[in-house]
Amino acid sequence: MAGPRSAVCPTFPEDFVGEARATVRRKTAPHRHVQRYGLVLVLHEDPHLGQDEAGRRVGLSGRQVLRWRQRWAAGDFSVTDTPGRGRKAAFSPPGSGAGQGHRL
Repeated sequence: MAGPRSAVCPTFPEDFVGEARATVRRKTAPHRHVQRYGLVLVLHEDPHLGQDEAGRRVGLSGRQVLRWRQRWAAGDFSVTDTPGRGRKAAFSPPGSGAGQGHRL
């Protein structure tokens, strides 16, 4: 049973759709980009397709489809991840570990 039709229907620029078509055909594209660009093509064909059905077609969850739809509807036409929450990796400044390098 398909879910309700989505109210979030982004309109994609033609160059973004062209980039999606080219990336989906590439043999060396990262899998996550192929999935997301595949979603672009599915939604370009049927903008009102439900989250679960669109996700099933490209291998994403309904929640992921909604997140990408909202991002694209806001005008951010990219498929790269945004920086997440949490502590970011940091390196100590040079020379702060005096006496620790002699064992290497």
